[in-house]
Amino acid sequence: MKKEFFTKPLNILIIAAAATALWGSAIPAIKIGYELFGITESSVAVKLLFAGIRFFMAGLFVIIFNCIVHKSFIYPKKDEIKGIVVLGLVQTTLEYIFFYLSLIYLTGVKGSILNSIGNFFAVIIAHFAFKDDRINMRKSVGCILGFAGVVLCCFEQGFDFSFRFRGDGFILIAAFCFAAGSVITKFVTRKTDSVTATGYQLALGGFILIAIGLVFGGRLSIPSPQALTMLIYLAVLSSLAFTLWAQLLKYNPVGKISVYCFLNPVFGIIFSGIMLGEDIFNIRTLVSLAMVCLGIYIVNKKSQDTL
Repeated sequence: MKKEFFTKPLNILIIAAAATALWGSAIPAIKIGYELFGITESSVAVKLLFAGIRFFMAGLFVIIFNCIVHKSFIYPKKDEIKGIVVLGLVQTTLEYIFFYLSLIYLTGVKGSILNSIGNFFAVIIAHFAFKDDRINMRKSVGCILGFAGVVLCCFEQGFDFSFRFRGDGFILIAAFCFAAGSVITKFVTRKTDSVTATGYQLALGGFILIAIGLVFGGRLSIPSPQALTMLIYLAVLSSLAFTLWAQLLKYNPVGKISVYCFLNPVFGIIFSGIMLGEDIFNIRTLVSLAMVCLGIYIVNKKSQDTL
């Protein structure tokens, strides 16, 4: 019954849209969180501590929920621990080290669109990892078109072809970690309950981020109820989005599910405009977004062509 529910096209669309809407709101929410907590651009250690607390809380939320549902303490089996550890290191620790650092240098809109390149990485990695998830002609065309849209977004005003590793490069590394994490999630959830894997990988990855932040001198206090509310919101959105995403990846091909994450920039732009008051109506951003969305359509278009 569960597999049937998570493999129906309409359900996939609804669940994927819900997860990506939550992730899309994360970039402007993080920037607001920085302001509420008084975190400055130079406070790298504090940013990692902030990220760690967010994901550790998210993991705890998932673990507690899972225990309540099963009416017993749920923990991974001995042979499942290695996969969960690797997933936590890649999809939470490494991805969000670079993700959080990139936001120092990027606008919410640019960060949202650049981060979408992780979905192209996922389609490519899945081609080599799974025999039933090969790249075909429509995926190739869609990926090329989407990549072109992402590259266009990298250009500064005036199209001077500039590229800054601190910012642009960081978010691309984070995107690759997300893609690798999607493939690892598929492998891990073959023998591990996806909710259990999500909870423990988030908690572990968050704990490591907390440790790194503290070692490098990061300290954080809660200055106001609004700041605490934002932190809780970020933790909740992570717990919900990652749990939903893991469920979809468990029962569907990585390439089929990952392309839905191109909805992230759509929601990211909407929420950046609403929450940050950013100018989202400029030609470069709109053209980039249109190219990315067209890439999604092409990748999802049914075809029997193979590469």
